Amino acid sequence: MKFNLVTQIFIAFVLAVILGSVFGSSIDFLKPFGDLFLRLIKFIIAPLILSTLVVGVASTSDPKQLGRIGFKTVSYYLATTAIAIVIGLTVAFIISPGKGVSVSTDGLVAPEAATQEPQSAITTLLNIVPENPFTALSSGNVLQIIFFALFIGLAITLVGEKARPVYTFFEGFAEVMYKITGIVMKVAPIGVLGLLAPVVGQYGLSVLLPLVKVILAVYIACILHALIVYASAVKTFAGMSPKTFFKGISPAALVAYSTASSSGTLPVTIKNTNENLGVPNKISSFVLPLGATVNMDGTAIYQGVAVIFIAQFYSLELSFMQLLTVVLITILASIGTAGVPGAGMVMLAMVLTSVNMPLEGIALIAGIDRVLDMMRTSVNVVGDASAAVVVAGTEKERVD
Repeated sequence: MKFNLVTQIFIAFVLAVILGSVFGSSIDFLKPFGDLFLRLIKFIIAPLILSTLVVGVASTSDPKQLGRIGFKTVSYYLATTAIAIVIGLTVAFIISPGKGVSVSTDGLVAPEAATQEPQSAITTLLNIVPENPFTALSSGNVLQIIFFALFIGLAITLVGEKARPVYTFFEGFAEVMYKITGIVMKVAPIGVLGLLAPVVGQYGLSVLLPLVKVILAVYIACILHALIVYASAVKTFAGMSPKTFFKGISPAALVAYSTASSSGTLPVTIKNTNENLGVPNKISSFVLPLGATVNMDGTAIYQGVAVIFIAQFYSLELSFMQLLTVVLITILASIGTAGVPGAGMVMLAMVLTSVNMPLEGIALIAGIDRVLDMMRTSVNVVGDASAAVVVAGTEKERVD
């Protein structure tokens, strides 16, 4: 019997708990496998951001394709993603999923993370612009790499046909990085085993108790986001009753919840949006596929909760500028990484790297990723549909 990746990671998670509990600290011999996985994750971050973001910006910024509808769609997706990450952070602060567990962070947090002085807002913004983009790539400065990629993508669009070979190169490069990422994700179960088993062996089963709070925080934040943001948007911009909206898109939301795949749910989403929500095909056929690639509100909520959980778990204090960085990275990374296998885990690695937090925390989250993925995918799909309704409403194209 061949198990899919999610099942393999869950089995590795359970096995790590059992082995760590039985063998205690003697299970440390598995740690090199976890270290290898972390190195592989770090290895793909810089080229993955560069290639996918360049292609994402260059393709979605094509004036012939986008026009006014495209601008509204992308603006809506980015705005709701920003709100989603803020809601995720807020709910996580209230529930505090990582508190109540005393864990020594010796050897897990880089010394500079504990001693680094908080920067001013102006300095942080200036530091987003790299003096040397190749230095940014070699050092893995996520914000600077994103800035570099955004400018390349926009410049490709502005130059036009002469820049086509550059776009083709990055498109091929992105496909190569997707493949490499897929290969790296195949060893994720071994990585989770190597990361988690020594932690459980050293600290006991008490390290797993906060995971119930993590699930609770993600689900509460996702429900709040849908009820507040999507309901308000369809009512304000399209004059649609929130009850009508949620009832109309509920079949697609249920399919998304069971499959945990926005792309796999796309045919159902288009059907529900056209037939139940009165959005014409010329709008839904553009807005919804783009949303399946770019819109990651549920994943943004997950990022916010995960960052707070890991910070509290390792007793780290996050400054305001670090939280702002989390918001920025999540918004910008959502453009390029949605189509990557294991997108949530890769995005979380990017976010943790950008604020200098220990990547070991990914192993704790990975074991419950399927439960979280179902809810965040469902929210992503409902968000896609809300965008289609809002765009159709503002274009006076919606049919009651």
